[in-house]
Amino acid sequence: MKNKNLIGLILCGSLFIAGFMLHGNLSLYFNISGLFIVCGGTICATLISFRVEQLHIVSKVLQAAYKKPIKKETEIINILIDLSIRSRIEGVLSLQNQENETTILFLRRALGCLVDGYSIDQIRDILNTEMYFFRLRREDSERVVRAIADYFPAFGIMGSVVGLITMLGGIGDTSIILQAIPIALTSTLYGLLFANFFFLPFAATIKERTNQELLLQKIILEGVIAISSELNPIILKTKLESFLTPSQRATELVSYSKIKDRFNIEKQKEAEEQAET
Repeated sequence: MKNKNLIGLILCGSLFIAGFMLHGNLSLYFNISGLFIVCGGTICATLISFRVEQLHIVSKVLQAAYKKPIKKETEIINILIDLSIRSRIEGVLSLQNQENETTILFLRRALGCLVDGYSIDQIRDILNTEMYFFRLRREDSERVVRAIADYFPAFGIMGSVVGLITMLGGIGDTSIILQAIPIALTSTLYGLLFANFFFLPFAATIKERTNQELLLQKIILEGVIAISSELNPIILKTKLESFLTPSQRATELVSYSKIKDRFNIEKQKEAEEQAET
């Protein structure tokens, strides 16, 4: 999937740059003064608005979103089913070894609660609290990125205003007007470009990643609670597959003929017809 995203990014980026080159020289769209106004103003506003520690957290979240692969739902379900079988055969305390092997922090925490003998209500409360604050932290990171995306167009307009003021001050001097026009036009372009081509997609990536991880955490929550209540692994598998789309499920749907045989649908119809006659 990452390779497909990279290929799509390169293809669309090439088309985007080609649109600039079709009606002129690409160097016409580069203006160092406008770039300094937009980027410098946005960086200053960001540093005034947010703590450096918070910006560092956002950078780590973005790096993880683009670099670290996330496990699929089917993989988590298979892990939970294996743990369920192990706990029924060897006991819950046998999961202590698995607790140190898994790479998912949320699953490790859930297994830790299970091994330590917490009740089902305690496990549900602890993991729900973990999920709640995880979502709040991710929403906070998304909010920071969207705020930065809002700063760029604002400073782009500011750069355009600076260029227009310079143009008005140079009325009668053609050289000054020609120097000011690129600042007025490219500043707005830079603001829109950085906001819509980079930071809004960054925010969308954080949101999508958060939703995927919350789904995995919900699967883990239900699976660990089912293991704690010693639910049959077959029933557990059927329950956890409810989180998957129909195309991801390995089980086949029960045929209509089996449903009729199980509930005696035909016999009930015949009995009703005979009763009516």
